[in-house]
Amino acid sequence: MNPYLLVDFGSTYTKLTCVDLENEYIIGTAKAPTTVETDVLDGYDKAFKYLISDHPEIKHISGISACSSAAGGLKMAAIGLVEELTVEAAKRACLGAGAIVTKVYSHHMTNKEAQELKDADIDIVLLAGGTNGGNKECILHNARKIKQFGIRVPVIVAGNKDAYDEIEEQFQESNIEYYFVNNVMPQLKKLDVSEAKHAIRKIFIDKIIEAKGIKKAEERIGEIIMPTPEAVLLAAELLSKGYEDEAGYGELIVIDIGGATTDVHTIGEGFPKRTEVILKGLEEPFAKRTVEGDLGMRYSANALLSLVSDYEFKRYFEEDDTCNHNIEKSLNRRSSHVDFIPKTKDEEEFDKAIAKICCDVSMSRHVGHVEVVHTPLGDMYYQTGKDLTGIQYVIGTGGVLINNKEAKKILKQVNKKSNKALELRPTNPSILIDKSYIMSAMGLLSQKYPKVALKLLKQYLM
Repeated sequence: MNPYLLVDFGSTYTKLTCVDLENEYIIGTAKAPTTVETDVLDGYDKAFKYLISDHPEIKHISGISACSSAAGGLKMAAIGLVEELTVEAAKRACLGAGAIVTKVYSHHMTNKEAQELKDADIDIVLLAGGTNGGNKECILHNARKIKQFGIRVPVIVAGNKDAYDEIEEQFQESNIEYYFVNNVMPQLKKLDVSEAKHAIRKIFIDKIIEAKGIKKAEERIGEIIMPTPEAVLLAAELLSKGYEDEAGYGELIVIDIGGATTDVHTIGEGFPKRTEVILKGLEEPFAKRTVEGDLGMRYSANALLSLVSDYEFKRYFEEDDTCNHNIEKSLNRRSSHVDFIPKTKDEEEFDKAIAKICCDVSMSRHVGHVEVVHTPLGDMYYQTGKDLTGIQYVIGTGGVLINNKEAKKILKQVNKKSNKALELRPTNPSILIDKSYIMSAMGLLSQKYPKVALKLLKQYLM
Protein backbone atom coordinates (compact mmCIF):
# COMPACT_ATOMS: atom_id res chain seq x y z
CA MET A 1 0.00 0.00 0.00
CA ASN A 2 1.20 3.51 -0.88
CA PRO A 3 -1.32 6.02 0.56
CA TYR A 4 -1.37 9.54 -0.88
CA LEU A 5 -3.61 12.23 0.66
CA LEU A 6 -5.56 14.89 -1.26
CA VAL A 7 -6.96 17.78 0.81
CA ASP A 8 -9.56 20.39 -0.14
CA PHE A 9 -9.97 23.25 2.34
CA GLY A 10 -13.48 24.22 1.25
CA SER A 11 -15.66 27.13 2.31
CA THR A 12 -17.87 24.82 4.39
CA TYR A 13 -16.01 21.51 4.75
CA THR A 14 -12.41 20.34 4.72
CA LYS A 15 -12.50 17.19 2.57
CA LEU A 16 -9.88 14.44 2.54
CA THR A 17 -9.43 11.75 -0.11
CA CYS A 18 -6.82 9.03 0.45
CA VAL A 19 -5.59 7.14 -2.62
CA ASP A 20 -3.48 4.00 -2.82
CA LEU A 21 -1.04 4.81 -5.63
CA GLU A 22 0.25 1.25 -5.76
CA ASN A 23 -3.08 -0.55 -6.22
CA GLU A 24 -4.89 2.42 -7.84
CA TYR A 25 -8.00 2.71 -5.71
CA ILE A 26 -9.51 5.16 -3.22
CA ILE A 27 -8.88 3.91 0.30
CA GLY A 28 -11.39 6.29 1.84
CA THR A 29 -12.73 9.82 2.24
CA ALA A 30 -13.58 11.99 5.24
CA LYS A 31 -14.71 15.53 5.96
CA ALA A 32 -15.15 17.97 8.84
CA PRO A 33 -16.29 21.61 9.04
CA THR A 34 -13.61 24.07 7.88
CA THR A 35 -12.26 26.11 10.79
CA VAL A 36 -10.68 29.07 9.01
CA GLU A 37 -12.02 31.50 11.68
CA THR A 38 -9.87 29.82 14.37
CA ASP A 39 -7.18 27.43 13.16
CA VAL A 40 -7.72 25.76 9.80
CA LEU A 41 -5.80 22.73 11.05
CA ASP A 42 -8.51 21.99 13.63
CA GLY A 43 -10.94 20.96 10.90
CA TYR A 44 -8.19 19.11 9.04
CA ASP A 45 -7.18 17.17 12.18
CA LYS A 46 -10.79 16.20 12.85
CA ALA A 47 -11.28 14.96 9.28
CA PHE A 48 -7.98 13.06 9.41
CA LYS A 49 -9.06 11.44 12.69
CA TYR A 50 -12.28 10.26 11.01
CA LEU A 51 -10.29 8.90 8.07
CA ILE A 52 -7.88 6.90 10.24
CA SER A 53 -10.70 5.66 12.46
CA ASP A 54 -12.56 4.27 9.44
CA HIS A 55 -9.39 2.97 7.76
CA PRO A 56 -6.87 1.80 10.37
CA GLU A 57 -4.92 0.08 7.60
CA ILE A 58 -3.44 3.52 6.76
CA LYS A 59 -0.14 3.42 8.64
CA HIS A 60 1.68 6.26 6.93
CA ILE A 61 1.08 8.94 4.28
CA SER A 62 3.62 9.04 1.43
CA GLY A 63 2.62 12.50 0.22
CA ILE A 64 0.00 15.26 0.42
CA SER A 65 -1.40 17.75 -2.10
CA ALA A 66 -3.96 20.42 -1.20
CA CYS A 67 -6.22 23.02 -2.72
CA SER A 68 -8.44 25.64 -1.11
CA SER A 69 -11.57 27.70 -1.59
CA ALA A 70 -11.88 28.59 2.09
CA ALA A 71 -12.72 32.09 3.30
CA GLY A 72 -14.74 32.82 0.18
CA GLY A 73 -12.25 31.50 -2.35
CA LEU A 74 -10.17 33.66 -4.67
CA LYS A 75 -11.98 36.92 -5.52
CA MET A 76 -10.86 39.11 -8.42
CA ALA A 77 -11.74 42.25 -10.36
CA ALA A 78 -11.37 42.37 -14.16
CA ILE A 79 -10.76 45.64 -16.00
CA GLY A 80 -10.68 46.02 -19.77
CA LEU A 81 -11.51 48.22 -22.72
CA VAL A 82 -14.51 46.81 -24.62
CA GLU A 83 -16.90 44.72 -22.54
CA GLU A 84 -17.40 42.03 -25.20
CA LEU A 85 -13.68 41.70 -25.98
CA THR A 86 -10.83 42.59 -23.62
CA VAL A 87 -13.06 42.63 -20.52
CA GLU A 88 -14.41 39.20 -21.45
CA ALA A 89 -10.86 37.96 -22.14
CA ALA A 90 -9.77 39.18 -18.69
CA LYS A 91 -12.76 37.46 -17.05
CA ARG A 92 -11.91 34.17 -18.76
CA ALA A 93 -8.33 34.35 -17.50
CA CYS A 94 -9.62 34.85 -13.93
CA LEU A 95 -12.24 32.12 -14.15
CA GLY A 96 -9.84 29.64 -15.75
CA ALA A 97 -7.48 30.14 -12.81
CA GLY A 98 -10.19 29.23 -10.31
CA ALA A 99 -11.23 32.72 -9.24
CA ILE A 100 -14.62 34.31 -8.73
CA VAL A 101 -14.94 37.59 -10.63
CA THR A 102 -16.84 39.93 -8.32
CA LYS A 103 -16.16 43.26 -10.06
CA VAL A 104 -15.98 44.04 -13.79
CA TYR A 105 -15.15 47.43 -15.34
CA SER A 106 -14.93 48.49 -18.99
CA HIS A 107 -13.65 51.59 -20.81
CA HIS A 108 -12.42 54.49 -18.63
CA MET A 109 -12.98 53.95 -14.92
CA THR A 110 -14.77 56.78 -13.12
CA ASN A 111 -13.80 58.05 -9.68
CA LYS A 112 -16.88 56.33 -8.27
CA GLU A 113 -15.85 52.99 -9.83
CA ALA A 114 -12.26 53.37 -8.60
CA GLN A 115 -13.49 54.03 -5.04
CA GLU A 116 -15.83 51.02 -5.33
CA LEU A 117 -12.87 48.88 -6.39
CA LYS A 118 -10.79 50.13 -3.46
CA ASP A 119 -13.58 49.29 -1.00
CA ALA A 120 -14.36 45.89 -2.52
CA ASP A 121 -13.38 42.63 -0.85
CA ILE A 122 -11.06 41.35 -3.59
CA ASP A 123 -7.69 39.62 -3.69
CA ILE A 124 -6.28 40.52 -7.14
CA VAL A 125 -6.96 43.02 -9.94
CA LEU A 126 -6.44 41.92 -13.55
CA LEU A 127 -5.83 45.03 -15.65
CA ALA A 128 -6.32 44.48 -19.39
CA GLY A 129 -7.26 46.62 -22.36
CA GLY A 130 -6.31 47.03 -26.00
CA THR A 131 -4.67 44.66 -28.44
CA ASN A 132 -0.89 44.91 -28.86
CA GLY A 133 -0.20 48.01 -30.93
CA GLY A 134 -3.78 49.22 -30.47
CA ASN A 135 -5.45 51.55 -27.99
CA LYS A 136 -3.22 52.18 -24.98
CA GLU A 137 -4.81 55.36 -23.63
CA CYS A 138 -7.58 53.49 -21.80
CA ILE A 139 -5.34 51.06 -19.90
CA LEU A 140 -3.06 53.98 -18.94
CA HIS A 141 -6.08 55.91 -17.63
CA ASN A 142 -7.19 52.94 -15.53
CA ALA A 143 -3.66 52.39 -14.20
CA ARG A 144 -3.60 56.01 -13.07
CA LYS A 145 -6.92 55.49 -11.26
CA ILE A 146 -5.50 52.47 -9.45
CA LYS A 147 -2.54 54.61 -8.36
CA GLN A 148 -4.66 57.66 -7.49
CA PHE A 149 -7.05 55.73 -5.24
CA GLY A 150 -4.34 53.73 -3.50
CA ILE A 151 -5.57 50.27 -4.38
CA ARG A 152 -3.31 47.92 -2.46
CA VAL A 153 -4.07 44.42 -3.74
CA PRO A 154 -1.72 42.85 -6.33
CA VAL A 155 -2.32 44.03 -9.91
CA ILE A 156 -1.67 41.74 -12.88
CA VAL A 157 -1.19 43.83 -16.04
CA ALA A 158 -2.31 41.84 -19.10
CA GLY A 159 -3.16 44.40 -21.78
CA ASN A 160 -1.53 46.30 -24.63
CA LYS A 161 2.21 45.80 -24.09
CA ASP A 162 2.95 49.21 -25.64
CA ALA A 163 1.70 50.76 -22.38
CA TYR A 164 3.81 48.67 -19.99
CA ASP A 165 6.74 51.10 -19.60
CA GLU A 166 4.45 53.97 -18.65
CA ILE A 167 2.38 51.78 -16.31
CA GLU A 168 5.56 50.63 -14.58
CA GLU A 169 6.56 54.26 -13.94
CA GLN A 170 3.13 54.94 -12.42
CA PHE A 171 3.14 51.89 -10.17
CA GLN A 172 6.77 52.23 -9.02
CA GLU A 173 5.98 55.70 -7.69
CA SER A 174 3.16 54.36 -5.49
CA ASN A 175 4.60 51.03 -4.28
CA ILE A 176 1.86 49.03 -5.96
CA GLU A 177 2.58 45.31 -6.22
CA TYR A 178 2.32 44.55 -9.93
CA TYR A 179 3.08 41.76 -12.40
CA PHE A 180 3.41 42.08 -16.18
CA VAL A 181 2.21 39.13 -18.29
CA ASN A 182 1.28 38.57 -21.92
CA ASN A 183 -1.75 40.43 -23.24
CA VAL A 184 -4.86 38.27 -22.70
CA MET A 185 -6.04 39.43 -26.14
CA PRO A 186 -2.92 40.22 -28.21
CA GLN A 187 -4.90 40.24 -31.47
CA LEU A 188 -8.55 40.96 -32.07
CA LYS A 189 -10.69 38.03 -30.82
CA LYS A 190 -7.60 35.90 -30.05
CA LEU A 191 -7.04 34.70 -26.48
CA ASP A 192 -3.73 34.15 -24.67
CA VAL A 193 -4.53 33.60 -20.98
CA SER A 194 -1.90 31.06 -19.93
CA GLU A 195 0.59 33.58 -18.45
CA ALA A 196 -2.17 35.46 -16.63
CA LYS A 197 -3.49 32.20 -15.12
CA HIS A 198 0.04 31.26 -14.00
CA ALA A 199 0.48 34.65 -12.30
CA ILE A 200 -2.90 34.33 -10.54
CA ARG A 201 -1.94 30.91 -9.19
CA LYS A 202 1.47 32.19 -8.02
CA ILE A 203 -0.09 35.10 -6.13
CA PHE A 204 -2.69 32.75 -4.67
CA ILE A 205 0.00 30.42 -3.37
CA ASP A 206 2.46 33.09 -2.18
CA LYS A 207 0.19 35.66 -0.61
CA ILE A 208 -3.53 35.05 -0.51
CA ILE A 209 -3.63 31.79 1.41
CA GLU A 210 -1.32 33.43 3.95
CA ALA A 211 -3.67 36.40 4.32
CA LYS A 212 -6.62 34.05 4.80
CA GLY A 213 -4.85 32.20 7.62
CA ILE A 214 -4.36 29.00 5.64
CA LYS A 215 -0.62 29.38 5.05
CA LYS A 216 0.17 27.95 8.47
CA ALA A 217 -1.33 24.64 7.35
CA GLU A 218 1.55 24.25 4.90
CA GLU A 219 3.95 23.64 7.77
CA ARG A 220 2.08 20.39 8.42
CA ILE A 221 0.71 19.26 5.07
CA GLY A 222 2.91 20.86 2.43
CA GLU A 223 2.13 23.41 -0.26
CA ILE A 224 -1.43 24.39 -1.16
CA ILE A 225 -0.94 24.42 -4.90
CA MET A 226 -4.12 25.85 -6.43
CA PRO A 227 -7.69 27.12 -5.91
CA THR A 228 -10.25 24.31 -5.76
CA PRO A 229 -12.16 25.29 -8.94
CA GLU A 230 -8.95 25.08 -10.97
CA ALA A 231 -8.40 21.56 -9.65
CA VAL A 232 -11.90 20.58 -10.84
CA LEU A 233 -11.19 22.06 -14.28
CA LEU A 234 -7.90 20.14 -14.52
CA ALA A 235 -9.68 16.90 -13.63
CA ALA A 236 -12.32 17.56 -16.29
CA GLU A 237 -9.66 18.26 -18.92
CA LEU A 238 -7.75 15.08 -18.02
CA LEU A 239 -10.92 12.98 -18.24
CA SER A 240 -11.74 14.53 -21.60
CA LYS A 241 -8.33 14.20 -23.27
CA GLY A 242 -7.04 11.00 -21.66
CA TYR A 243 -3.38 10.36 -20.92
CA GLU A 244 -0.87 8.30 -22.92
CA ASP A 245 -2.56 4.97 -23.73
CA GLU A 246 -5.46 5.57 -21.31
CA ALA A 247 -8.29 6.98 -23.45
CA GLY A 248 -10.44 9.92 -22.35
CA TYR A 249 -14.17 10.50 -22.68
CA GLY A 250 -14.04 13.27 -25.28
CA GLU A 251 -16.01 16.52 -24.98
CA LEU A 252 -17.82 16.86 -21.66
CA ILE A 253 -19.51 19.19 -19.17
CA VAL A 254 -19.04 19.38 -15.40
CA ILE A 255 -21.68 21.17 -13.32
CA ASP A 256 -20.91 21.96 -9.68
CA ILE A 257 -23.94 23.23 -7.74
CA GLY A 258 -22.73 24.68 -4.46
CA GLY A 259 -24.15 26.66 -1.58
CA ALA A 260 -23.05 30.04 -2.97
CA THR A 261 -22.35 29.53 -6.69
CA THR A 262 -22.96 27.21 -9.61
CA ASP A 263 -19.83 26.49 -11.67
CA VAL A 264 -20.02 25.13 -15.21
CA HIS A 265 -16.92 23.66 -16.91
CA THR A 266 -16.91 22.59 -20.54
CA ILE A 267 -14.07 20.76 -22.27
CA GLY A 268 -14.19 20.86 -26.06
CA GLU A 269 -13.72 23.07 -29.09
CA GLY A 270 -17.39 24.00 -29.44
CA PHE A 271 -17.12 24.86 -33.13
CA PRO A 272 -20.29 25.08 -35.27
CA LYS A 273 -21.71 21.67 -36.15
CA ARG A 274 -23.61 22.97 -39.20
CA THR A 275 -21.87 24.29 -42.31
CA GLU A 276 -24.24 27.25 -42.75
CA VAL A 277 -23.43 28.65 -39.29
CA ILE A 278 -20.75 31.37 -39.02
CA LEU A 279 -18.76 31.73 -35.77
CA LYS A 280 -18.53 35.24 -34.34
CA GLY A 281 -17.31 36.90 -31.16
CA LEU A 282 -14.35 36.15 -28.93
CA GLU A 283 -12.44 32.88 -29.37
CA GLU A 284 -13.60 30.24 -26.89
CA PRO A 285 -11.07 28.38 -24.69
CA PHE A 286 -10.92 24.60 -25.01
CA ALA A 287 -11.37 24.32 -21.22
CA LYS A 288 -13.93 26.92 -20.21
CA ARG A 289 -15.33 27.76 -16.78
CA THR A 290 -18.12 30.11 -15.79
CA VAL A 291 -19.27 30.97 -12.27
CA GLU A 292 -22.76 32.17 -11.42
CA GLY A 293 -22.69 34.01 -8.10
CA ASP A 294 -26.47 34.42 -7.94
CA LEU A 295 -27.20 30.70 -8.34
CA GLY A 296 -26.65 28.66 -5.20
CA MET A 297 -28.47 26.36 -2.80
CA ARG A 298 -27.97 28.45 0.35
CA TYR A 299 -25.93 31.67 0.45
CA SER A 300 -27.46 33.06 -2.75
CA ALA A 301 -30.83 31.25 -2.63
CA ASN A 302 -32.84 34.45 -2.23
CA ALA A 303 -31.30 35.80 -5.47
CA LEU A 304 -33.60 33.37 -7.31
CA LEU A 305 -36.48 35.70 -6.46
CA SER A 306 -35.19 38.15 -9.06
CA LEU A 307 -34.52 35.42 -11.66
CA VAL A 308 -37.79 33.47 -11.79
CA SER A 309 -41.39 34.27 -10.89
CA ASP A 310 -43.38 32.12 -8.48
CA TYR A 311 -45.16 30.59 -11.48
CA GLU A 312 -41.86 29.74 -13.20
CA PHE A 313 -40.44 28.36 -9.95
CA LYS A 314 -43.33 25.94 -9.56
CA ARG A 315 -42.74 24.57 -13.07
CA TYR A 316 -39.51 22.98 -11.82
CA PHE A 317 -41.44 20.63 -9.52
CA GLU A 318 -42.33 17.11 -10.66
CA GLU A 319 -45.84 16.56 -11.99
CA ASP A 320 -46.84 14.43 -9.00
CA ASP A 321 -45.43 16.95 -6.49
CA THR A 322 -47.18 20.14 -5.47
CA CYS A 323 -45.44 23.23 -4.16
CA ASN A 324 -47.11 24.04 -0.84
CA HIS A 325 -44.33 26.42 0.17
CA ASN A 326 -44.28 30.16 0.48
CA ILE A 327 -41.45 30.44 -2.05
CA GLU A 328 -39.99 33.74 -0.84
CA LYS A 329 -40.05 32.62 2.79
CA SER A 330 -38.47 29.24 1.98
CA LEU A 331 -35.67 30.82 -0.07
CA ASN A 332 -34.92 33.44 2.58
CA ARG A 333 -34.84 30.70 5.22
CA ARG A 334 -32.10 28.89 3.27
CA SER A 335 -30.02 32.01 2.62
CA SER A 336 -30.15 33.08 6.28
CA HIS A 337 -29.50 29.55 7.62
CA VAL A 338 -26.81 28.21 5.30
CA ASP A 339 -26.47 25.01 7.32
CA PHE A 340 -30.14 24.15 6.68
CA ILE A 341 -30.67 20.44 5.92
CA PRO A 342 -34.05 19.28 4.51
CA LYS A 343 -35.83 16.91 6.89
CA THR A 344 -39.11 16.25 5.05
CA LYS A 345 -40.02 15.14 1.54
CA ASP A 346 -41.48 18.60 0.82
CA GLU A 347 -38.22 20.29 1.83
CA GLU A 348 -36.23 17.85 -0.33
CA GLU A 349 -38.48 18.58 -3.30
CA PHE A 350 -38.02 22.31 -2.77
CA ASP A 351 -34.23 21.87 -2.72
CA LYS A 352 -34.48 19.80 -5.89
CA ALA A 353 -36.40 22.62 -7.59
CA ILE A 354 -33.71 25.13 -6.57
CA ALA A 355 -31.03 22.81 -7.99
CA LYS A 356 -32.94 22.48 -11.27
CA ILE A 357 -33.10 26.26 -11.61
CA CYS A 358 -29.37 26.58 -10.85
CA CYS A 359 -28.62 23.93 -13.47
CA ASP A 360 -30.93 25.35 -16.15
CA VAL A 361 -30.06 29.04 -15.78
CA SER A 362 -26.30 28.46 -15.46
CA MET A 363 -26.42 26.38 -18.64
CA SER A 364 -28.24 29.14 -20.51
CA ARG A 365 -25.52 31.58 -19.51
CA HIS A 366 -22.64 29.24 -20.34
CA VAL A 367 -23.70 27.65 -23.61
CA GLY A 368 -23.39 29.21 -27.08
CA HIS A 369 -26.39 30.37 -29.05
CA VAL A 370 -27.37 30.94 -32.66
CA GLU A 371 -28.67 34.25 -33.97
CA VAL A 372 -30.70 34.39 -37.18
CA VAL A 373 -30.17 37.53 -39.30
CA HIS A 374 -32.51 38.20 -42.21
CA THR A 375 -30.75 39.68 -45.25
CA PRO A 376 -31.75 40.31 -48.92
CA LEU A 377 -29.68 37.22 -49.79
CA GLY A 378 -31.54 35.03 -47.32
CA ASP A 379 -31.17 34.09 -43.66
CA MET A 380 -27.68 34.13 -42.13
CA TYR A 381 -26.84 32.13 -38.99
CA TYR A 382 -24.26 33.39 -36.48
CA GLN A 383 -22.96 31.40 -33.51
CA THR A 384 -21.66 33.10 -30.37
CA GLY A 385 -20.04 30.87 -27.75
CA LYS A 386 -19.67 27.09 -27.81
CA ASP A 387 -21.83 24.59 -29.67
CA LEU A 388 -22.39 21.85 -27.07
CA THR A 389 -25.01 19.85 -28.97
CA GLY A 390 -22.61 16.94 -29.45
CA ILE A 391 -21.47 16.64 -25.81
CA GLN A 392 -21.36 12.97 -24.77
CA TYR A 393 -21.10 13.27 -20.96
CA VAL A 394 -22.46 15.58 -18.27
CA ILE A 395 -20.85 15.15 -14.83
CA GLY A 396 -22.59 16.44 -11.72
CA THR A 397 -20.83 17.34 -8.49
CA GLY A 398 -21.67 19.39 -5.39
CA GLY A 399 -23.64 18.47 -2.27
CA VAL A 400 -27.17 18.55 -3.69
CA LEU A 401 -26.25 16.29 -6.64
CA ILE A 402 -24.21 13.87 -4.57
CA ASN A 403 -26.87 13.45 -1.89
CA ASN A 404 -30.07 13.60 -3.95
CA LYS A 405 -31.50 10.30 -5.16
CA GLU A 406 -32.87 12.01 -8.25
CA ALA A 407 -29.74 13.86 -9.30
CA LYS A 408 -30.21 12.62 -12.85
CA LYS A 409 -33.50 14.54 -13.15
CA ILE A 410 -31.73 17.69 -11.96
CA LEU A 411 -28.93 17.31 -14.51
CA LYS A 412 -31.36 16.70 -17.36
CA GLN A 413 -32.01 20.45 -17.16
CA VAL A 414 -28.86 20.92 -19.29
CA ASN A 415 -30.55 19.23 -22.25
CA LYS A 416 -31.92 20.98 -25.31
CA LYS A 417 -35.29 22.65 -24.64
CA SER A 418 -38.05 23.62 -27.04
CA ASN A 419 -38.48 27.01 -25.34
CA LYS A 420 -34.73 27.70 -25.69
CA ALA A 421 -34.31 26.51 -29.27
CA LEU A 422 -31.51 28.95 -30.14
CA GLU A 423 -29.30 27.73 -27.27
CA LEU A 424 -26.75 25.13 -28.40
CA ARG A 425 -27.39 22.68 -25.53
CA PRO A 426 -26.54 18.97 -25.46
CA THR A 427 -29.11 16.76 -27.15
CA ASN A 428 -28.95 13.51 -25.16
CA PRO A 429 -25.75 13.13 -23.10
CA SER A 430 -24.92 10.36 -20.65
CA ILE A 431 -25.02 11.54 -17.03
CA LEU A 432 -22.34 10.74 -14.44
CA ILE A 433 -22.39 11.65 -10.74
CA ASP A 434 -19.31 12.42 -8.65
CA LYS A 435 -20.70 10.43 -5.71
CA SER A 436 -17.34 10.19 -3.96
CA TYR A 437 -16.66 13.94 -4.36
CA ILE A 438 -13.31 13.28 -6.04
CA MET A 439 -13.14 15.79 -8.91
CA SER A 440 -10.97 18.34 -7.10
CA ALA A 441 -8.87 15.57 -5.53
CA MET A 442 -8.16 14.02 -8.93
CA GLY A 443 -7.26 17.42 -10.35
CA LEU A 444 -4.66 17.70 -7.60
CA LEU A 445 -3.43 14.15 -8.12
CA SER A 446 -3.10 14.74 -11.88
CA GLN A 447 -0.23 17.17 -11.26
CA LYS A 448 2.02 14.29 -10.15
CA TYR A 449 0.22 11.08 -11.11
CA PRO A 450 -2.02 11.85 -14.11
CA LYS A 451 -2.53 8.25 -15.23
CA VAL A 452 -3.64 7.11 -11.78
CA ALA A 453 -5.96 10.12 -11.51
CA LEU A 454 -7.55 9.32 -14.87
CA LYS A 455 -8.11 5.66 -13.99
CA LEU A 456 -9.74 6.63 -10.71
CA LEU A 457 -12.03 9.16 -12.38
CA LYS A 458 -13.23 6.52 -14.82
CA GLN A 459 -13.65 4.01 -12.01
CA TYR A 460 -15.50 6.16 -9.45
CA LEU A 461 -17.78 8.45 -11.47
CA MET A 462 -21.17 6.75 -11.24
